[in-house]
Amino acid sequence: MILDRQNRFSGGQSLISGVAVVPSTDIIDLHLLTGTAWNPPSPLAAGQGIRDIGIGDTPALKVYAAINTAVVGAGASLQVLAQGAPDDGTGAPGTWTTYVAGPTIAVAQLIAGARLLDIDWPRPPAGISLPRFIRLAYNITGAGITAGTVDGYLVLDRQDQIVSAAGFQSGYVPGIVVNN
Repeated sequence: MILDRQNRFSGGQSLISGVAVVPSTDIIDLHLLTGTAWNPPSPLAAGQGIRDIGIGDTPALKVYAAINTAVVGAGASLQVLAQGAPDDGTGAPGTWTTYVAGPTIAVAQLIAGARLLDIDWPRPPAGISLPRFIRLAYNITGAGITAGTVDGYLVLDRQDQIVSAAGFQSGYVPGIVVNN
């Protein structure tokens, strides 16, 4: 799995907040660049020229969201939201729409490395225009979070190998030979 700064939503972002929904620190802008040496100026206006990020393709871009440092907060829980927004006409995000809401996870399960939302980047819901901007948001419910950070990226391939409770990948102890 390659983590690219240009495709980052959150890098060690704190979940301590006084609000219920914490937006990711970074937003990915899908607008086509214009006016550079390698991409001559074009007549694209704000809201036009949105990149096709391959929704439904194989391989599709995937969401990687995981706890960076363990979360603390009595009675709290966390849910990750994948959101998109059109251009508001000025080159800034318009109204954010939630495309997918992940499972609500209790604080006791939010240990370092816990995965939060392993999905392909979703299509916009019916009747919603293609987004120019995409982000993750973290929905905090309950008493609130007093410690913890999260990472969120858009990636081509996630490391999805299963890790056992003892910390071994795929459940096999290192050094054990499995005959085929």
